[in-house]
Amino acid sequence: MYAEEVAAMAGRIRDEDIALVRERTAIADVISEVVTLKSAGGGNLKGLCPFHDEKSPSFNVSPARNVFYCFGCGVGGDAIKFLMDAEHLSFVESVERLAARAGIQLRYVEDDRSAPRPRPQQGQRQRLVAAHAAAVEFYRAQLTTAGARPAREFLAGRGFDRAAAERYGCGFAPDGWDLLTKHLRQQGFSHDELVTAGLSRPARSGSLIDRFRRRLMWPIRDITGDVIGFGARKLFDDDDGPKYLNTPETPIYKKSHVLYGIDQAKREIAKQGKVVVVEGYTDVMACHLADVPTAVATCGTAFGGDHISVLRRVLFDSDERAGEIIFTFDGDAAGQKAALRAFEDDQRFVGRTFIAVSPDNMDPCELRLAKGDLAVRDLVARREPLVDFALRHVINRFDLDTVDGRVEAMRRAAPLVAKIKDREKRPEYVRKLAGDLGMEIEPVQRAVLAAAHGQPAAGTPASAPTRRGPATPSVDSPRSMVEREALKLALQEPVLAGPMFDAVEAGDYQHPVHVAVRAAVAAAGGASGATGGAVWIEQVRDACDDLASQALVGELAVEPLRIDGEPDPRYVSVTMARLQWSSVTGRIRDLKSKIQRINPVSNKDEYFALFGELLSLEQHARALREQAAGGL
Repeated sequence: MYAEEVAAMAGRIRDEDIALVRERTAIADVISEVVTLKSAGGGNLKGLCPFHDEKSPSFNVSPARNVFYCFGCGVGGDAIKFLMDAEHLSFVESVERLAARAGIQLRYVEDDRSAPRPRPQQGQRQRLVAAHAAAVEFYRAQLTTAGARPAREFLAGRGFDRAAAERYGCGFAPDGWDLLTKHLRQQGFSHDELVTAGLSRPARSGSLIDRFRRRLMWPIRDITGDVIGFGARKLFDDDDGPKYLNTPETPIYKKSHVLYGIDQAKREIAKQGKVVVVEGYTDVMACHLADVPTAVATCGTAFGGDHISVLRRVLFDSDERAGEIIFTFDGDAAGQKAALRAFEDDQRFVGRTFIAVSPDNMDPCELRLAKGDLAVRDLVARREPLVDFALRHVINRFDLDTVDGRVEAMRRAAPLVAKIKDREKRPEYVRKLAGDLGMEIEPVQRAVLAAAHGQPAAGTPASAPTRRGPATPSVDSPRSMVEREALKLALQEPVLAGPMFDAVEAGDYQHPVHVAVRAAVAAAGGASGATGGAVWIEQVRDACDDLASQALVGELAVEPLRIDGEPDPRYVSVTMARLQWSSVTGRIRDLKSKIQRINPVSNKDEYFALFGELLSLEQHARALREQAAGGL
């Protein structure tokens, strides 16, 4: 998310100014206002991570490179990233705060990057946000009028008093065609601004009318707390519109990115490492008021990939800190379908996914009204793993009293078990599935193994066999450790290691995440031309295509090199030789195997060509071995 936000926002502030902010900001000074830092040796500092609870300090700061990284939860970056995570600021807001701290006058760029100019007092976003803020006040005032009685009764009927309505900014769109429009025009907002904001729409006559009429209104806020849209609930039987009507897509409102309640829930989500995804505005209110402060909801669209990205950023969802994502769905067919769709997205979370379904098929708002706050808390506490729910839903569709039913249920359920992220849990789920089906473990085990390898289960139509590549080395294997050291040199010492690092091809790396980081270094322009520091590390991080490689860049940027003292050209040479030697010896083994399979009589030319290549590789391997010895 950080890289995406930088890419989206960087054009608004001159790149040179962003680089200057990074250069003039002492990250240790910024972080020490929040975290007590002590020496960790090698010039690094350490402290207790502000983003997760821990007993031993795993949060590391490298003042020399102006970056931080937590080995406990995987969060890392520069001072800009720290403020974004610690204060929940946008990229631009974080840069502006650090610029003010360093006394830097920022310059902003609109459409033409060749013509930088000071930022206007209010750009389009500021105007649209201001219009929404004025609309909130208008709607809130209308909620106290006589015409808004149905809206007040709706809230009261669902257990929300006046204080709750004020906390969430609830309001009422009155029975008039253009009351809000006239009010906002009087405050100086233009015709185009109101249309662009989605607050007004053109009538057939050409004049503007209000988009929302005779409805209960909820302001929808982004993660920073700015109102960017509205959700409107139908109140009257003669209203021909949908039950819920939302703001249309606008420059500031993208429903696939918006989660209702995220502005109030974000700090608790980050603190608890847990989020509860509910289905509506009243469910969010009910959860928060029942002391489940981590609840959020989508706004007029299904839960999807963009929502996952938002939550992962707030959760700090990483390998080191797996959070909990709890979905609450109705127990009806639509709710079950939504739950299965959520399981398909399970792989995009590092954390564990759960589902909480009320025994009476009530949503959190109904549950709170019927049984009180404790029942809502119990609903979340009784969550079950989403995979258990999905498996039960699948096998319940078949008649398990028949052989055909059991076999077909096994075929449909096996891919779900194969998708479980935690591989250590798969054998247990194989046994559980076999027990639920009343089958022996062996056929279920074979079906799951086939699904994991992308192959059809026995008895289903077969496709072309899937070829498996070479085994991936473990992260702590000797080969992976050499790859890791080479990447650390490129990130921490690019001036020293750049030319030798760039000369070694990406094909000499084997671990997938290492390959991704090596590709990111190349995409960032290569280590040879880099000067190092936070700017270089952020360039590499931004070039990464996935969260795993982004996290690894942050980790390698502060991890000490495996050498006492300062690295020198010999150390770089030895490291790169060892990296290449592992790759060359692997190619030698493959070549020898290929030569053994060739008939030297009938395939004379190919045989001698491969034999000559083998001799050349063996000579190269001997040279690398001597270089790798290097006196270390």
